[in-house]
Amino acid sequence: MAQTVAPPTATTAVVPAKLPLKAIAPWAVFFGILMLVLLYFVGAEQGATAVVSGENVHEWVHDARHLLGFPCH
Repeated sequence: MAQTVAPPTATTAVVPAKLPLKAIAPWAVFFGILMLVLLYFVGAEQGATAVVSGENVHEWVHDARHLLGFPCH
């Protein structure tokens, strides 16, 4: 059986598009604030610093607290 090999062709260099910092900054700030809010609810939402009364938030994030090493008992 004869096998044919295609001759190499000239390729152009692929240049990645530059993403300006002005396009990334609002999203980075948004997700940074979102992560801080989530960290608060997982790590500190109980007891004297509670924003939401009751045990609902504590029960929703209970396993995440233990996974991240926050004591809650």
